[in-house]
Amino acid sequence: MTDTTPSGNPAAAPAVTREPTAIDAVAEAYTTRLAELDPFQATAMGLTGYDHLVTDLSPAGHEARAEADRAVLRELDGLEPVDDVDRVTLAAMRERVGLQLELHDAGETLASLNNIASPVQELRDVFDLMPTGTVEAWENVAARLNGLPGAVDGYMASLAEAASRGNVAAIRQVRIGVQQSRELADAQTSFFTTFVQGEEAAAVLDDSSACSLVRAELERGATAAREAYGRLADFLETTLAPQARTEDAVGRERYALLSRTFLGAEVDLDETYAWGLEELARVVAEQEEIAQRIAGPGASVEDAVAALDADPARTLRGTDALRSWMQETSDAAITALNGTHFDIPAPVLDLECMIAPTQTGGIYYTPPSDDFSRPGRMWWSVPADVTEFNTWREKTTVFHEGVPGHHLQCGQAVYARATLNTWRRLACWVSGHGEGWALYAERLMADLGFLEDDGDRLGMLDAQRMRAARVVLDIGVHLGLPAPEEWGGGTWDADKAWTFLRANVNMPESFVRFELDRYLGWAGQAPSYKVGQRLWEQTRDAARAAAEARGETFDVKAFHERALNLGSVGLDVLRGALA
Repeated sequence: MTDTTPSGNPAAAPAVTREPTAIDAVAEAYTTRLAELDPFQATAMGLTGYDHLVTDLSPAGHEARAEADRAVLRELDGLEPVDDVDRVTLAAMRERVGLQLELHDAGETLASLNNIASPVQELRDVFDLMPTGTVEAWENVAARLNGLPGAVDGYMASLAEAASRGNVAAIRQVRIGVQQSRELADAQTSFFTTFVQGEEAAAVLDDSSACSLVRAELERGATAAREAYGRLADFLETTLAPQARTEDAVGRERYALLSRTFLGAEVDLDETYAWGLEELARVVAEQEEIAQRIAGPGASVEDAVAALDADPARTLRGTDALRSWMQETSDAAITALNGTHFDIPAPVLDLECMIAPTQTGGIYYTPPSDDFSRPGRMWWSVPADVTEFNTWREKTTVFHEGVPGHHLQCGQAVYARATLNTWRRLACWVSGHGEGWALYAERLMADLGFLEDDGDRLGMLDAQRMRAARVVLDIGVHLGLPAPEEWGGGTWDADKAWTFLRANVNMPESFVRFELDRYLGWAGQAPSYKVGQRLWEQTRDAARAAAEARGETFDVKAFHERALNLGSVGLDVLRGALA
């Protein structure tokens, strides 16, 4: 993409370097320790020197990371902040590291198993982030592949330890883990097979004897990884499944801890559930109004959706067309926003849109490496049975994952090395802050006039409707709350949730099924989008009210810049920093 940073853009060059403090030194040392104890996280952060290693997922590995957490909190207790940056770092580290210890002490880290964000997926997904452009990079891939069996064995030991304490995932998640592991164990179709035999490797590894040795190690590693996943599938099926609970709900106490983890804030769960129902009704009413403009007086939302889906100008066929459209839409947004509503740092202008090698149905973003040698990337994991895509649905998704959503948020934090220590820039991630900002960014793009087309605006509302619906579903199911009569009455459960989701989400059935399994197995994460958006909007509105009380004009661009320059922090920390 062409560098469109205008001359004089204050974000185009690094700010004056801030002198690191004692608190920064503790944060830097802690980040290095995290990378040593969790090489997978080091790869995700883009830190070099760890790509050949695997993370110890055994109980001993979890305990080592917990001891590092305890140690850093002890160090921080003896330090005083010297400026506002220090004050935020101290608050953010105490909040995040403290919650990590709560999760560890509750046994949550040992028992991690679901359809989207557990070691079952992470042991495979880390390879998407690894450099592959040199022979040395492929040597690292081979080493990590050959180390994967040890990581899988450690993971099984942790699951067994958690089970001995009575903490086992729901049977639904165990069965999904079995299925996903069997797919990765299949010699013909496994990701590990296609990865080491694919075009990326062929482009780097020539016919020399040195490269032949690397290819042999890659094949050995792929075999080892497949066999490890085969053992994992057997363990989940024969050992863990008989101990799994039948109910999906985690209960109020566990849910409250998980909600705080994902939000970085404590909210009234019952009030939030009631707000979710109200927000859903508000979004549906707005959709119904637009539907009549699209499909005529008296038309329903379903009528408008049918009309939009039938419009060939809004239809893409095949993943190549989808990727090209994503890239064009993303590039256009960056060009239009830069220098007007945001000042985008030059390295952040580069965003790659990718079709993921998996087919699970997820859409996600991976941030740039610390030196921007790996750019930020938007990934679309397309199920095998989905071959057509509708631009009216997905334009808002590009804004969510790209600019001004995740890519601007994460890229700007990575860029802010003159102010923020490495932990603040790369290691701290709070879902409610990040996903809340990305959803806030979708609505912001509508407010800025980028979704004036009724179809595109209906798509934005479609996304907002799904996020509001899952606030209701997630809290309702996991807390065992009463379901509204229109959704079956009684207590919320998976069956009522499926009916409710199908009525409120305009996506292919395979996408919706994946999403429901995600909510049932990753309690508290899905509401962090919409609740996070709510808290972001409340924080902005409080800043506006304070400015007006001082007789000043509220500068929303300056507010966004100040907020994003903090990096990802818990939402209570965010509110305190911007007060």
